[in-house]
Amino acid sequence: MSDVETIVTNKAREAGEPPAEPIKKVRKRELKKEEIISSAASCFMERGYHATSIDDVARRLGSTKGRIYHYYASKTDLFFDVHRVGMTYLFDALDPALSTKGNGATVLRAMLLAHAQAMLEHHTFENVVAQGVQLHRFEATTPDQRETLRELISSRDRFENHFKEAIAAGIRDGSLRKVDISVTAKVLLGGLQWSIFWYRPRENDTSATRKRLAGKMVDPLMEGVIAPRN
Repeated sequence: MSDVETIVTNKAREAGEPPAEPIKKVRKRELKKEEIISSAASCFMERGYHATSIDDVARRLGSTKGRIYHYYASKTDLFFDVHRVGMTYLFDALDPALSTKGNGATVLRAMLLAHAQAMLEHHTFENVVAQGVQLHRFEATTPDQRETLRELISSRDRFENHFKEAIAAGIRDGSLRKVDISVTAKVLLGGLQWSIFWYRPRENDTSATRKRLAGKMVDPLMEGVIAPRN
């Protein structure tokens, strides 16, 4: 089972599936939804939200619009699901780094490395996340969409708060310079997110090469916040 399929399937379980429905039937339906989400992510990355249409996603799938509208009432709803999957990737990557042993600077570095590598590993989805829910404040017209928008904003805030807490801990233990915590967290995350504009996956890329690249991205950012040694 792929990562996207797992995320979508877990979401279906949380919502509650009809008990009499066979598992194979559920999985077949979720696989179709997974394909739509992955194809939509590629379209949103390449063309941007406003220039992408449901027709574009259908053409990439080699399918009809009806197949997409079976799951999504609008392009906005589809974008929200792509965004949600992208955020799940980020939280999943960050979780192990949060338990890193060491001072605040050590923990922050581990978190930034995890985030950078996730940005590279899931480049398509993270491109969509970086487009930002702010693009859709005026697209959310239904109560369900507005609730989803609040959920996504809250999710992004929770993610950023982890970095704020690590920076605060580093300032307290003296491993990081005394900086504006909120601004610094946004600058660090923004520096890594900028990779969506210059990073292009290559055929010979591996997890190891992306890990090395993540290190090169994080090093100059950490240099700006590390406390000077006496």
